[in-house]
Amino acid sequence: MSGNLANASVYIIQMFFGLYTIVMMLRFLMQVSRTDYYNPICQAIVKITDPAIRPFRTVLPTVYGVDFATLTVAFIIQLVAVMLIMMLFGYSFFLPIYVAWVLVGLFSIILKIYFFALLISVISSWIAPYSNHPALSLIHQITEPICTPARKLLPPMGGIDFSIILVFVFINIIDNILVVAPLAQMLGVPPNLILGL
Repeated sequence: MSGNLANASVYIIQMFFGLYTIVMMLRFLMQVSRTDYYNPICQAIVKITDPAIRPFRTVLPTVYGVDFATLTVAFIIQLVAVMLIMMLFGYSFFLPIYVAWVLVGLFSIILKIYFFALLISVISSWIAPYSNHPALSLIHQITEPICTPARKLLPPMGGIDFSIILVFVFINIIDNILVVAPLAQMLGVPPNLILGL
């Protein structure tokens, strides 16, 4: 019974902390991509995340488009989640290795956001190519900075943009072969501990 209760607690922690971390990382990518803040989805994300970020704004300013306040809050949220989960399973409340796990997890979340945003972008280009839906506009604005360099390497041919395939391949190589998966294995991150890993 206690095992089931611990698993249920882990699920709740991962769901709530994980969802809020994803929203934080979306805000971070919105700022990096300089998305349109008049988009209603952007405004909702800002309203949800602003109370947590505001105290860090004065100490951690944005430098060259990188919002360190948002990254710090996302890091703290994910670290608290990891500490709570490890404590539930009888491990130390805090170990320095948790910091490395969280950093790898945040990087993995960014890659997953890009991956699914590109996937939605491709599907929507077939189903509703001329849609001005706020969600699709946001996805386009977030993915444009990583798609533009790929278009220089592989320009559109016959009206079809194959450069997204290059971006998919690049994301998968970083996530599964070169960086995230090897680091997670080397650091001994427990499976399913962190959203994105």
